[in-house]
Amino acid sequence: MQMYKVFINEKLIILSNEINKHEISDTFLLKDVDFEWIIGKIAAGKLDKAILYHDNGDELLPLLYTKLPLVEAAGGLVKNTNDDVLFIFRNGKWDLPKGKTEKGEDIKETAIREVEEETGVKGLVITDFITKTYHVFKRNGEYRLKLTHWYYMRTAYEGELFPQLEEDILEVVWKNEAETTAALQNSYENIKLLF
Repeated sequence: MQMYKVFINEKLIILSNEINKHEISDTFLLKDVDFEWIIGKIAAGKLDKAILYHDNGDELLPLLYTKLPLVEAAGGLVKNTNDDVLFIFRNGKWDLPKGKTEKGEDIKETAIREVEEETGVKGLVITDFITKTYHVFKRNGEYRLKLTHWYYMRTAYEGELFPQLEEDILEVVWKNEAETTAALQNSYENIKLLF
């Protein structure tokens, strides 16, 4: 079975190549579905989640990419020498630093550049790939699909943190394990997946 989760705020769209008979009322054919209609139903609270089905698991993502304009981004789950996690506070929620890929830029370069720009942290080293997350957002009246590539990163940086105010980041902080657990209570579902 192949499955992908796409978030719209806290609501979920699942892409799958299997049908669960208990969820048949929430299941739609991916190739035929009007994505804006589904998003509207979810946003209006008429659907808690939607399952978009296609029999060929290898076609799930290519079909999804035909439905909405794709924005690629990258970011990091960054730990320092104390194993504290680097968080940003934006739009009333705790988040991890990430941002859009620039033309001609390698995805790992994007991840490091965006973390540096949004937080001021230097000396970042990517140690591993975590996963890709998907979420839908609206820009200039149009829905878009954001695909974010996430990496584990380490740093020995102990300098000052600088929130990127022009990106509406109000705070940048290191959080220990207990503080991280608390912050995740006020975070996004796709961020919680990374932990």
